[in-house]
Amino acid sequence: MSSHNPTDIEGQAKRSQDEATRLRLAEQLEIDDVKWLMSQPQGRRIVKRTLERAGVHRLSFNTNSMQMAFNEGMRNEGLRLTATLVAACPELYTTMLKEKNE
Repeated sequence: MSSHNPTDIEGQAKRSQDEATRLRLAEQLEIDDVKWLMSQPQGRRIVKRTLERAGVHRLSFNTNSMQMAFNEGMRNEGLRLTATLVAACPELYTTMLKEKNE
């Protein structure tokens, strides 16, 4: 078990740099995974169904506040996925939308 030494500036900087590297690698892995998934028609169909179930293009409103909170949570996750798709592979996202309308 390592103890935290507030005066160890070099150690803190190294831990901070290590964490930043780990986060960058995790982010790149997610982007690579999304590109792989979207590169195949089957993957695009899975993503399309997931976004539809998440209710990305529907209102979350419900008179039951708990149901509305659940709906909004689902929608929020769908919007997060949409943002990842647009950032990682905008051309494949557009392809998915075109295929959806065919």
